[in-house]
Amino acid sequence: MAKQITDDQRNEIYALKRAGQKQKDIARLLHKDPSTISRELKRNKSDSGKYLARGAKLKTRQRRIQANARFKKVERNAQLRRYLGKKLKKYLSPEQIAGQWNRSHNDQQIGKDTIYKFVYEKRKDLVKYLRCQKGKYRRRYGTRIREKQRDERKKRRIDARPEIINLRQRIGDWEGDTVRGKSNSGHLITYVERKSGYLVAGKVEHATMENINAFTIREFTKVPCGKRLSITYDNGSEFSGYDIIEQATGMIAYFAWPYHSWERGTNENTNGLLRQFYPKRSRFDDITQEQLDKVVRLINNRPRKRLNYLTPYEVFKKNCVLE
Repeated sequence: MAKQITDDQRNEIYALKRAGQKQKDIARLLHKDPSTISRELKRNKSDSGKYLARGAKLKTRQRRIQANARFKKVERNAQLRRYLGKKLKKYLSPEQIAGQWNRSHNDQQIGKDTIYKFVYEKRKDLVKYLRCQKGKYRRRYGTRIREKQRDERKKRRIDARPEIINLRQRIGDWEGDTVRGKSNSGHLITYVERKSGYLVAGKVEHATMENINAFTIREFTKVPCGKRLSITYDNGSEFSGYDIIEQATGMIAYFAWPYHSWERGTNENTNGLLRQFYPKRSRFDDITQEQLDKVVRLINNRPRKRLNYLTPYEVFKKNCVLE
C-alpha cells in the first residue's frame, strides 16, 4: 500500500472531510493506511486548524523545496558551473558532459536532467548551444492535452448505460447539473432522480470539484443504498472528481456527450422548474440553503401528470406504485 499522498488525493481528502467522513473511512476509500491520513491531516492543516487542499499542497511543496536544497549541486559548486559553461560552448550534450564529469568525480555525480534544469533556469544564455531547444523539458507523461484526452477516455459515456436506466424502470438513477447565478453570484447543485423526478439541491458559492464532491457525498450518504445506483453528468470540469463520488456512494457515473443537453432531459426540465423561483439573470448570493430547501419541498410535492398525478415525494420516498 503506497504511503505517498498525491495532490489529487489531497483534493479527495478535503472533499471527504467536508462531507463529514471519518478518518478511517477516508483511508478505506483512498486505499491508504489510517496513520497516513492522520499524519497528512496533522502536518498540513492550516493555522486555523482546518484541512484545506490548496494549503496542504503549498506546505508540501515548501517542504520539498527545503529538502531538495542540499541537492542543488551546480548552484553550490563554482568549479562545476565553469566546467558546464566550457563544455556547452563546445556543443557537447548534457548527457556527454555528465558522463565525462562523473568519470573523474565519483563523490560528486551529476545527471543530464540537472544540467538541463540549470541551463533553462539559471543560464539561458547557454540554451543556444543545446542541440534540441524546446524552451522547456518535454512533460514526462505527455502534454496536458494528452492528459485531458486520457481522462476523457476513462469516462463512461451515456451510450454505455444499461437499458433499465434509459427506460426509467427503477428508482435510483440520477442526473446531476449546476445552475449559475448572475455574475457568478453563486451556484445551485441539482440532482434529479429519473423515474420519480425527486429533486435534491444545494447552494454553494463556487461550483468547484471539491464543493460538488462534498455536497454530493454528504447528501447521498443519507439516501438508502438501493436508491443510489447511477448518476449521469454533463461534461463540466466541476464533475471531474466523479471517481471520488463513485467510491464514497457506490453509484456509477455516466457522462452525456458534449452539447447534448437533451440526454439529461429530466435534469434540464427540473432546473426549469427552479427558474420559476429563481429566474434567469437572478443573483444567488442572498439565497440561503433554508430558502432553497423550501423551494425544493414545493417542487417535490407538486403532482406530475407523467406520474399519474402522484408527487415525486410519494414515488421516491413512499414507494408509491405508478399505475
